Amino acid sequence: MVILRTKDILKMSEKDIEEKIKDLKMELVKNKVAASKGGKLKIKEIKRTIARLHTISRLKQTFLNKKV
Repeated sequence: MVILRTKDILKMSEKDIEEKIKDLKMELVKNKVAASKGGKLKIKEIKRTIARLHTISRLKQTFLNKKV
């Protein structure tokens, strides 16, 4: 799993962001199942990436609403 940086997320479309969120949520579920093997660091990174995607998506929406 590649950690997405803010500049990479800003280049993505809304559809791509939503698709990436779905993929990361599925990966999060898989990692929670395997957490007994010491995967907690990866879970933390996935949660942060999901939060970053949600935040930037919301900022894009508010910016577009104000612009129109």
